[in-house]
Amino acid sequence: MANNSTQTNTAPDTVWLGRGRHLGPEPEQDVRRNLIALKAAGVLDDFLDLEPAEAARSTTLHPRDESADPGPSARRLFEARWRVADDVTVRAQLTTYDPEGRRRDGEGVVWVLAAEAERAWDVRWPSPATMFWPDSERVAWDRDTVPEVSLRAANHLPKDDDELRRRLRECVQQSWFVHVVVHEAMTPDAQGQRPVSDFLPPGLRHRVVEHRATPEQAQIADFAMKRELNVRMPRGGAVVLPTTPGAAGYDAERFTVRSVFLDGSEPTELLDRIREFAALPRPLSADAERALARLRQGWHLLTPDEELVHAQGMVAKYAEALEAMTTSRDRYREAAEAAQAALAELTGGEVAPRAGGASDGSPLKALTRVFGRFRDQK
Repeated sequence: MANNSTQTNTAPDTVWLGRGRHLGPEPEQDVRRNLIALKAAGVLDDFLDLEPAEAARSTTLHPRDESADPGPSARRLFEARWRVADDVTVRAQLTTYDPEGRRRDGEGVVWVLAAEAERAWDVRWPSPATMFWPDSERVAWDRDTVPEVSLRAANHLPKDDDELRRRLRECVQQSWFVHVVVHEAMTPDAQGQRPVSDFLPPGLRHRVVEHRATPEQAQIADFAMKRELNVRMPRGGAVVLPTTPGAAGYDAERFTVRSVFLDGSEPTELLDRIREFAALPRPLSADAERALARLRQGWHLLTPDEELVHAQGMVAKYAEALEAMTTSRDRYREAAEAAQAALAELTGGEVAPRAGGASDGSPLKALTRVFGRFRDQK
């Protein structure tokens, strides 16, 4: 993992970020079970399960950095470390949060996942999401923070015009995922209803949300996207939606596919456009920047070698602090001795004790009192 903690407005190419909602009753238990199973299977090198307060107190790399604090609404923090391509280490943090404000029925628990590899991310690597969440349809961890939107399904756009425009705005402005709208030229059969994300490589599969416009929604969906996002949706085609703020290099025409056959075959052109869009330098929201900073600056799960380096660094810091204290003490003693000598010279070698025989213990203060008496005698 890169050690440079400087925050930028663009996601590094070593990073995988995701934010969603878990609708089940025990999200942390689902994570815990999955981590235990993957470590037992040798998929994970190790993992850690921390209370948020404990995580903030025991930050290993930067103990005084506020970025390590997951925040007051955090429920639990999990860390995991695994290797890909034989020797590339990936470090990841998943934090679960209570929803802001009063929790509503069905709103679920928000989760934020940040992962970083030692080199540029390869989409063929396993999805960090399935290192924490079980890759099972029976566990509802895969909901976007935008209501009624799922990662592993083809989400049909709302029928109502106002709701459709609101859905598009929220997906572009709030979501961390790549959003694609596909128009069904005709109602597809079961094979055609298969989500496009099923054809994506593992490292992209849980970064893409697919929306479907029914055949009769061609005009209303096209009008809404033109009005809200300045993109067009061709009949029977697809478009990769822009982000807010916009990603450098995005061109609506470039990321529009004129024809997508929903017959169960691999939509090669659309998949290429999705891969290309996902590779663009993507601006980071403030929340995403905090998640990345927390991963880099609030990491706890060290390897034995990292623990040794950290311990050596702490010893060096303590030695520097002790040396500074010793130097400060020696300088104070030298100043005190000089003040005592000056005081003895002014008083003829005698220093009168304070009333009661007690000394104030400070030659500097005694010298100040002598100078004060001299001023009074003038």
